[in-house]
Amino acid sequence: MTYNIPTDLDDFVHTAQQLADIGRQTANNYFRKSLDVDHKSDRSPVTIADRQTEEAMRALIIDRHPDHGIVGEEFGARKAKSDWCWILDPIDGTKSFVCGKPTFGSLVSLVYKETPVIGVIEMPALGERWLGVHDRPTTHEGSPCRATAVARLDDAAMLSTTPDMFDDKEWQVFESISLAARVRAFGTDCYGYGLLASGYCDAVMESDLKPYDIMALVPVIEGAGAVISDWHGRPLSATSNGQVLACATAELRDDIVARIAAGN
Repeated sequence: MTYNIPTDLDDFVHTAQQLADIGRQTANNYFRKSLDVDHKSDRSPVTIADRQTEEAMRALIIDRHPDHGIVGEEFGARKAKSDWCWILDPIDGTKSFVCGKPTFGSLVSLVYKETPVIGVIEMPALGERWLGVHDRPTTHEGSPCRATAVARLDDAAMLSTTPDMFDDKEWQVFESISLAARVRAFGTDCYGYGLLASGYCDAVMESDLKPYDIMALVPVIEGAGAVISDWHGRPLSATSNGQVLACATAELRDDIVARIAAGN
């Protein structure tokens, strides 16, 4: 459901940029350092960098916007039913982070009544940042960026993070779709969505994503003229099944969705 979204978002954009600054500074303090790696119940890794980053982000939000909700990967929900809610993934791609790969990021989003209105893809080790704001052009390092005009899968370059994110049935679908693309590549984490927004690739297809993996992507992708949905073309929400399809154009999305519906 989409609500009438307030237009005066500048103060919140300032907060989002500050949160991304926290992500960059804290993650880089620990990147490629000797760290203890714990594992959560789902066997995903977590480090002191994840926890310290989210703690600092939450403290800033509570100080600047005490009535806002917060949902974070590491420390759960606070006032999550508030009209305004920040959704945080302090380190997206912790496996890459602990392996010294620079493709990890920090994801910051602000949601108004279930609609993502601000999204930041911050790449600490690479020194790059994409900012998406409702009804404004997405920027990369402060300059407007734009997705490509590719409309057909066989002309598209498709990215995904890892084959491990797909179950057996999903892998069969992804394998068929991605092998029909002009190029496919792995290993991007959230960086792939920024690359799509800047026109360096044309599609990203993934699964097993949580709301804190997804919400920041929506304003970034849409503000670059691209589209993002689930694998059936439906809008993403906090209750989506974790399948994400981001495409440079609606025509490219429709091509892929039609192939999925037809059994590839």
